[in-house]
Amino acid sequence: MDKFNHMRVFCRIVELGSFSAAAKEMQCSSMMVSKYMQQLEASLGVVLLNRTTRSLSLTGAGEAYYLRGKQLLEDLADLEAATAQMSEQVKGELKINAPIDFGGMYLPAVICRFTSQYPEVRISLSLDNKPLNLRSGAFDLSILVTDTLDPGVVARKIAVTELGIYAAPAYLAEHGCPQTLDELSGCRCLHYADTPHGDYWVFNLEDGGKKIRNEWVFSSNNGRVLCQAAALGLGIVRAPKLSAAPFLANGELVEIMRDFRRPDLAVYATYLQRRYYPAKLTAFVEFLLQYFEK
Repeated sequence: MDKFNHMRVFCRIVELGSFSAAAKEMQCSSMMVSKYMQQLEASLGVVLLNRTTRSLSLTGAGEAYYLRGKQLLEDLADLEAATAQMSEQVKGELKINAPIDFGGMYLPAVICRFTSQYPEVRISLSLDNKPLNLRSGAFDLSILVTDTLDPGVVARKIAVTELGIYAAPAYLAEHGCPQTLDELSGCRCLHYADTPHGDYWVFNLEDGGKKIRNEWVFSSNNGRVLCQAAALGLGIVRAPKLSAAPFLANGELVEIMRDFRRPDLAVYATYLQRRYYPAKLTAFVEFLLQYFEK
């Protein structure tokens, strides 16, 4: 019996919430995952998980074993990373999560150049705007465009962008340009979905914060799609300048209401704090910093 493997299986069941999810991730059958759990519990002489047809929950022993087991697995990963560092070789698979818009627009070029420099690194990129818990173990690195950080992670600022309000010249010629937030709230707006603020746009003003619920006509979780729709005259969009930049450069969009611009929206590379980091991770983070300095 491979105790570390069985411990890893148990931890992933807890983190993913089901035997089937763990089995899918490990590319094996649910029956095999169940067998691992039976062997682990038999070797320990305790029940770790309460199982019903609809849910799983940790027993007291299971909670204690998970906390210590997770720490042991992290220590093992640290040991392996420290040993691998001795070879000074940048290689292996790097699993990255990034926002749909930023990742789709900028990371292909970054990855192309990085892998040209480090051909023994394979990169798996997942694009998703939903909050990510790095402790799930599914990713080595998460790119965030945010003003709120998890205190439990290392965050390296790789770029700074503005959060601006944009519209097509043709739209403004037909509908006029709003001057105040109250006027903006009545305009045809294009809304960035999957944000913590729901249907609201939040503004930080000198006299405090204000949020407006706009009359959006089109919503998407992809800023480039929203900016393209705005360039076609569908409405007004509020988006990071990184998303709007190509449309601003060719005149398809112009910035409006500049007094309400957010100038300090940062892009971070985040990863778990550990004693040792794989060479592939440190190399990629340093590459990101240098790439966006240009």
